[in-house]
Amino acid sequence: MDAETRRAVETARGQLPDDIGPRRVVFGFDGYLDRVREVVADRTDPTSYERLPRLADFRDRLDRSVEAGSSLSYEWLEDGRRTGGHTCHLARAFGTWAFSPTLVGMYGDPVQETFQREFGEYDLVTLGEPGVTDAVEFDDGKLMLTEIGDTMTLDWGGLDDRFGHDRLVDRLDGAALLGVGYWSETPRLPSVLSGLRDRWADIDDPPETVLVDPGDVRKLDADRLRSGREAIGELVDVTDVVVSANRAETDVLADAYDGDADRDFSAAAEAVFDAVEPTWFVGHGIDRSVVVSADDTRSVAVPAVEEPEMTTSSGDHFNAGLALAAITGLDAAAAVVVGNAVAGHFVRTADQPSLDDVRGFLEDYLAKF
Repeated sequence: MDAETRRAVETARGQLPDDIGPRRVVFGFDGYLDRVREVVADRTDPTSYERLPRLADFRDRLDRSVEAGSSLSYEWLEDGRRTGGHTCHLARAFGTWAFSPTLVGMYGDPVQETFQREFGEYDLVTLGEPGVTDAVEFDDGKLMLTEIGDTMTLDWGGLDDRFGHDRLVDRLDGAALLGVGYWSETPRLPSVLSGLRDRWADIDDPPETVLVDPGDVRKLDADRLRSGREAIGELVDVTDVVVSANRAETDVLADAYDGDADRDFSAAAEAVFDAVEPTWFVGHGIDRSVVVSADDTRSVAVPAVEEPEMTTSSGDHFNAGLALAAITGLDAAAAVVVGNAVAGHFVRTADQPSLDDVRGFLEDYLAKF
């Protein structure tokens, strides 16, 4: 085990407080219904089949079909259904940790029963219709097929029309955290961030941390990525801003901001940090996570699992842990360890970890390698 990871884990153990206490958090502005699926490789009878285990196997079959000039048919099965997206996944996590979440997003008009059943006890504000995602699980990744819903058209003006800027300011007053996702599904999200920056002074007790999850930015062209980066950086004038992306997303952002190049993970994260200038830029991966700040770059090893129970939304669970650590005052590298711990528990169990589960994972972190 490398010394940098060992130090970060020990710091996380020491800095994560025993009593976090109930606080308010706000999340916007998406909303999805996730249908978790698996692909059938071979069916032997009406009740027995073999699952296609790897995304690479799916690709190989697709390649063979293209080469043969033939169509390709797969059977898939639904293996569960739940609410999803940035707002739902993070609200679920923070609700488990006894925080009081406000969700501002796409939950249907009127609110669909699935969202009402899970989040009705929280402050739930709907802005439009949700997206629907078919999340196909493989051992080495996932394929996500999405109908976006009304997030695609949301901008700062639309947020005023659908909810009201003054009401949003009221919800943010006294909140410890604002989480925003995903830029990839809300192309005009930079206008929302710019609008928030302009209204920040109107919030008596504003959030000390804003978490921005850009999402799968491969869906956005480089010009849009370049034109929107200033809106993220400008928020740093009024609050701490943490931008979090996975390895592939980090590479796309680095290429858009600093030109195409063959970079390692840390170099890509540094390129994004230099362009966007947040408080922290965090890149999370299956074997390492990286955090860049004005002080330095830290890299933390991730304890991998060979047979995960679920990988869909693992990035959102990482972000939940990262945000929890950020608002409770942990150092950057220690915050990444907590993100790894929350995601690590989730992918191993498919369950939302309690705070005791998170602390337990931290205690066993180094032994998991």
